Amino acid sequence: MSSTFASLRLHNYRIWFLAALVANTGTWMQRVAQDWLVLRVLTDDSASATGLTTALQFLPAMLLSVHAGLVADRVDQRRLLVVTQGFMGLVSLLLGIDVVLGHAALWHVYLAAALSGIGAAYDAPARQIFVARMVPTSLLSNAVGLNSASFNAARLLGPAVSGVAVAWVGPGWVFVLNAASFLVPAAVLLLMRVPELYDVPRVARARGQLREGLAYVRSRSDILVIVVVISIVSMLTLNYQVTMAAMVRSAFDLESDAYGNVSSVFAIGSLGGALWAARRKAPRVRTLVVASFLLGVSSLVMAAMPTYPLFALSTVPVGLCMLTVLTSANQTVQLTTEPSVRGRVMSIYMLFFLGTTPIGSPLIGWVSDQWDPRTAIAVGGLAAVLVSVLAGLWARRHWRVAVAYSSSRPFLSTVGPRERARQDGPETAMDEAAPRQTASGEPPRTEDDGDSPAP
Repeated sequence: MSSTFASLRLHNYRIWFLAALVANTGTWMQRVAQDWLVLRVLTDDSASATGLTTALQFLPAMLLSVHAGLVADRVDQRRLLVVTQGFMGLVSLLLGIDVVLGHAALWHVYLAAALSGIGAAYDAPARQIFVARMVPTSLLSNAVGLNSASFNAARLLGPAVSGVAVAWVGPGWVFVLNAASFLVPAAVLLLMRVPELYDVPRVARARGQLREGLAYVRSRSDILVIVVVISIVSMLTLNYQVTMAAMVRSAFDLESDAYGNVSSVFAIGSLGGALWAARRKAPRVRTLVVASFLLGVSSLVMAAMPTYPLFALSTVPVGLCMLTVLTSANQTVQLTTEPSVRGRVMSIYMLFFLGTTPIGSPLIGWVSDQWDPRTAIAVGGLAAVLVSVLAGLWARRHWRVAVAYSSSRPFLSTVGPRERARQDGPETAMDEAAPRQTASGEPPRTEDDGDSPAP
């Protein structure tokens, strides 16, 4: 089997991957149907209302992520995921029935979005840790990349199916289908071969555990750079479900099938980025910074596209760069964090990744309504360019990262602590290379971890 799909050799991960593909397809179908319900049925093309719905969906991540990470470190993640998947399925079912019966109001959608967000806030860190229980450490990077591939394969299929389904039967039945899709991962979790799961340290209840997670993050400058970049990009750039829907309606005067189609084209680039991430064995901060810069540039190009076909085509590089940003950040944090604090560290990461969306989505929706969706996309593109340039300048100063030229491909490369460690020999390598690995394959926690990143 190709190294890209190496984790699929393992039974538990294989059935989880397929179940997640089904559930993610349903989730993407509901996202398109929910946006269209708010934009076209319950309001008169209000991007602000769509942005507020998105904000409410991610607000619980801002409020609950740190506690959710602590819970994920303490409990059996498999059982917790059964509960969260069932809860989110129930919310989708109730909203679907409400819409099908014709009783839906805007505040009903707001409430359902917030409740789904609560389930997702506790689901996310448990899901991140559970990956490490299905595969050995050597395949963790591959499994994280394949998770993103599953999510974006669903993103390719879900919006296109949803766009047609909304036009034929209305958004309510899409919500019902999504509710049914949550049953698949819940069943798979219960049917897994438990003896084949890998052990992950479970943290006993004690005082000061939240502070311990925060102190760990503060001691790691590489994680802090990731958090800063991902916060700005998530808040201002990754609002495509708001801006793309507004572009389809306001700029091109098209309907739900066109929104579903452009979402699927967008997913082609996202799937490519996810599959590339699955092949990457050593994610680095520099990958995140470069991808963030290219995401900003490609977003600016997308904002300028004059016709619907060109706009749809321009979403492919945006999707590729977006997934490279997200997977490189996720992989780097997961693979370089001690297992005993991984849930708390991932929850802090998710706090800034998802928790900034409630700030950015209404803002970008307001910009779209006050000016136009092109301006809203351009604001996000400029933000990504600016934060990546600032992160690069910071890394050059504090990590002494430099650009090296060569006469052979790739012609340009960066030189940082890891490369200098290789050149200067094992003694320097002990001083500069980070995160250093223990016999278990995990980095130890040391006071200078934050000053010795792997950029």
